[in-house]
Amino acid sequence: MTVIEKPQAWPASLPHLVTEVPGPKALAQVAADQAVVSNSLPRAYPFAPVRGFGMGVEDQDGNVFLDFCAGIAVNSTGHCHPRVVDAIVQQAQRLIHYSASDFYEERYQELASALAASAPWKGPSKVLLQNSGTEAVEASIKLARYMSGRQWIVGFVGGFHGRTLGALTLTNSKAKYHAHFGPLAPGFLHVPFGSEGLDELEERIIARTIPGDEIAAFVVEPVQGEGGYVVPDKDFFPRLKQIADKYCIAIVVDEVQSGVGRTGKMWAIEHFGIEPDIVATAKGLGSGMPIGAVIAKEHWMRWKPGSHGSTFGGNPVAAAAAIATLEVIRDEKLMENAVARGKEAVDGLRASLKGNSLVTDIRGIGLMIGVDFVDGDAAADVEVEAFKRGLLVLTCGDRGVRMSPPLVVNAEEIKTAVRIFAEAAAAVAARR
Repeated sequence: MTVIEKPQAWPASLPHLVTEVPGPKALAQVAADQAVVSNSLPRAYPFAPVRGFGMGVEDQDGNVFLDFCAGIAVNSTGHCHPRVVDAIVQQAQRLIHYSASDFYEERYQELASALAASAPWKGPSKVLLQNSGTEAVEASIKLARYMSGRQWIVGFVGGFHGRTLGALTLTNSKAKYHAHFGPLAPGFLHVPFGSEGLDELEERIIARTIPGDEIAAFVVEPVQGEGGYVVPDKDFFPRLKQIADKYCIAIVVDEVQSGVGRTGKMWAIEHFGIEPDIVATAKGLGSGMPIGAVIAKEHWMRWKPGSHGSTFGGNPVAAAAAIATLEVIRDEKLMENAVARGKEAVDGLRASLKGNSLVTDIRGIGLMIGVDFVDGDAAADVEVEAFKRGLLVLTCGDRGVRMSPPLVVNAEEIKTAVRIFAEAAAAVAARR
């Protein structure tokens, strides 16, 4: 028996706007927020959500938006999926917390087993649960250094890996993330993302700066997320794997945004024909509950007790939500849906935006879809125009807008989103 049903008076189609956007209650919420909340949060536009269901999310004024942001690629099964809500409630009624860092908790083990079985390689795996993506990346860095006995970590230009110190140092998407936080962590280097970056890796880094046998790991997003929804060329990962194998370097894939079915496969790295050594994931894993995970080949997860842990990581309620999320993705064939709906979205955007002089590129893999504009101001203006029309999207990279809807999106919702986005882009172009 589910504990949530479709809300009464929920609109039959989305979006459904009843006030000018933003409305008066949303603006009041913005003012109250600004009085007490840290200025560090990079708020995109004045959206004040209070309730969600499926593909819709309602603001304080009663406007229901079509959500192609999904809480930054988090609400993978849609808002308040009944099976996920059931799992959360049932677990909360039984046990809210006991730390699996020091004791043995069954939900932690059940989720670890499911994730180990999903790993993008052959052979045994082990899993460490965390609370977030940045924590999963931090743990992956520590694991690679611990097990290899090496210091150096190589990341890629445009990558975003989080805001804690190691993940922040690894991040190379925008200078503002590093501003005023120096000195950052030692032992990190960056090369361009794509095959041309591997020339630099071999010719400048390994040949002239750091010997290959002193590099612990390459940390890379299979598809760059905040850096612009950038898909690498087809030769990049096979060649990276050759270099890694030559020097016994771990490949850590940051699947925080691209993982858990978003690209049409469980892990985005599966599109590129190589086996990594370590996977860091979070976001869509818990359908909105805070949880992250590190999945590693068993021989990479042999650090000693006490080497790493987390009081809250793998919290029973969050783990129960993640287990239900994985089951919903499987049972409702949401990866297959991501492939079909993603193609419809890219095809529709290319047709609808063909004559727009501000658009420079449209690309996607599954439900990671990016549209580039001539400059960052155009991208930001389109983001806001879409919001005013009831469509939630977010900027990414230097001049892009991303679409990362819940994996439950249907064909009609894709058509609606494409239409609204094209209208928003046309409105911005008309002002230039």
